[in-house]
Amino acid sequence: MALFVCIGGRSVCFSQWIGKQTDCYQDTIAANPNRPTVSNPAHVTQYGVLELEYGWDHYWLKGGVRQASMTGLLKFGMLCDIELRWTITPFLSQTDSQGTHQTFGDNWLGTEVRLHRQTRRVPTMAVSYGLKFPSAATDHGLGTGKFDHFITLAASEHAWHFNFDINLTQYIIARQNASGFDQNQQLAIALSRPLHGALQFSGEIYGNTRLNEANPGFVSSLWALSYTVFPRLVIDGGFEAGLTPGGPHRHVFAGFTYSIAELYRAGRRRSRRSDKGCD
Repeated sequence: MALFVCIGGRSVCFSQWIGKQTDCYQDTIAANPNRPTVSNPAHVTQYGVLELEYGWDHYWLKGGVRQASMTGLLKFGMLCDIELRWTITPFLSQTDSQGTHQTFGDNWLGTEVRLHRQTRRVPTMAVSYGLKFPSAATDHGLGTGKFDHFITLAASEHAWHFNFDINLTQYIIARQNASGFDQNQQLAIALSRPLHGALQFSGEIYGNTRLNEANPGFVSSLWALSYTVFPRLVIDGGFEAGLTPGGPHRHVFAGFTYSIAELYRAGRRRSRRSDKGCD
């Protein structure tokens, strides 16, 4: 019995120690949207918070191909500076000259680690990694059936009433009909600014280098509006216009980000009650 009491006390103290890290616990829960831009912020989801992003996309691609999808991103602030991520595409549809083809999309599992918080001279910085688990049908080119990887270095800065996000990503893509990998890079630069009240404007320029003969490099632009319904819910919508051949010709989208719950809430209450016991 004494052993269980000791272990329980140690667990509470450890929870308290984690929660007392600099700026870990927030007074209120607020969404941390990665949407609607291609680039992601270097800020991670709040400590202990489970957050969902979900959206609809419609693309007009080269050769008269049209593609529609529903994509979700589930994020969890596991530690003060570490976020777990699961991206899922439950619906993917493509229409071409042969008809309309539908499938369940691929899954991506990954993490984002914040390396530095913004100071006067250095922006917030983070690194993220993702691994694709192939689950989309390989018919008609909707999926490859191969495992892919990416690693991203992100920087975010708030200055002059603007938020700036810069991402540099290295993709490692398995060849579909051969062994080995193709690689390319992506650079994305986004800015956002409040327009009026809870309404915010975002603009982005991004581009990919050439992956292989079938996937040339391109540059594209994205423009969006976001509205904070309340701190835990942000909705967004916008469009993308390709600036060079090779990428999306046109792309419209809409979605939301919602902070579901703080899963460490009970641990925080116990930590507060046991302050003296853990000193």
